[in-house]
Amino acid sequence: MIVYLRLLGESFSFAMNALRNNKLRTFLSLLGVTIGIFSIIAVLTAVNSLNSKIMKDLSTLDKNTIFLTSQSFGPTDIPEWKREQFPKVNYEEYQYLKDNLNHVENSCFQFFTGRESLKYDSKNVDDVNIVAVTFEFSDIQRLEIEEGRFFNESESNSGAAVVVLGYEVTKGLFGEVDPIGKMVRLYGRRFKVIGVTKKQGMSMGLGDSNDTSAFISSNFLRKLYGENSDKMLPVILIKPERGTDIAGLKGEISQKFRNLRGIRSEEIDNFFINILSGFTDMLDSLFANLNMGGWAISGFSLLVGGFGIANIMFVSVKERTNLIGIQKSLGAKNKFILFQFLFESVILSLFGGLIGLLLVWVIAAVLTNALGFEFILSVGNIILGISVSAGIGLISGILPAISASQLDPVEAIRTGI
Repeated sequence: MIVYLRLLGESFSFAMNALRNNKLRTFLSLLGVTIGIFSIIAVLTAVNSLNSKIMKDLSTLDKNTIFLTSQSFGPTDIPEWKREQFPKVNYEEYQYLKDNLNHVENSCFQFFTGRESLKYDSKNVDDVNIVAVTFEFSDIQRLEIEEGRFFNESESNSGAAVVVLGYEVTKGLFGEVDPIGKMVRLYGRRFKVIGVTKKQGMSMGLGDSNDTSAFISSNFLRKLYGENSDKMLPVILIKPERGTDIAGLKGEISQKFRNLRGIRSEEIDNFFINILSGFTDMLDSLFANLNMGGWAISGFSLLVGGFGIANIMFVSVKERTNLIGIQKSLGAKNKFILFQFLFESVILSLFGGLIGLLLVWVIAAVLTNALGFEFILSVGNIILGISVSAGIGLISGILPAISASQLDPVEAIRTGI
């Protein structure tokens, strides 16, 4: 065992000396691996960070949350002209489903509507995402309140002019002033601020960040515009009980909604049952394809880097043929020569990989500070980068190392003279 450790140590020492004595060649050799590892890990880091952020944002909603509306959230075979004729869901239909569906934990009625401006005294905040919902929304989305509260059932049913503001909207309107109880203007009306949400950060999930949103009662908009306004798309959100058969619940919703609307058996549904899990599955597929694309593109860089290392190692063998002959004539075994060149190849590749990882870490830190979006170089990606680097070095160096180890000592010495 001690003999093998000494063998490894001496091989490592020879490899390091060879790398130090040929700095330019070393730099050019590891450049290809550096670019390849940087490309792969940068793509994986960006995709993983984006995926993590989106899934974190979507974690406030149950994956099985159902969105019942007149529009499809994904691809559909129904032509657009026909979809445009579908009647919008309404508040009475929401109440009917709320009273008659089984295995439902909660449901709420929401309007998807345009952005608006909010005003407080002389301050304005523009482009605010208006979330018009019934009171159950805070439980369905597990909305976190920093100050105050969400509006209650009575305020929701009556369409009271109360508003819960997002973190950034609050800072823009009030600065360090306590917003609770203050009056803001929205839709030309005065709204009382009753709550502020916790800071969420940039949203990459379904919809806007809570930070740039304002939450009001959907019944306020019903009174203001009615239910068939082109400015709004009504949606019924349904959160199933834990462990519910989603396919069965979807069938129950479809049957009861068809009966409620009097749709005949030969007619298609004039509504869409969109399930959030379908959206997340689509995202998983998208991210998988992005990762594959990153591997495919970066693979060319690694291939070039691998050929570069192999070429340099063959040159190194050629240059040191005389030295190899002397080593073998003094008793160095084939294993020693093999390990010597393999170590040199692997170390060269590892240096390139580590520089690539360092570049990814630096750029991720800079972008995180500049964009406010957290790019995370995970331990898994670091291990992957190091493993791929070592693998490239091993594969690239194996043939030169074998050719060096099989040299005849007499011929090697004679060649070098």
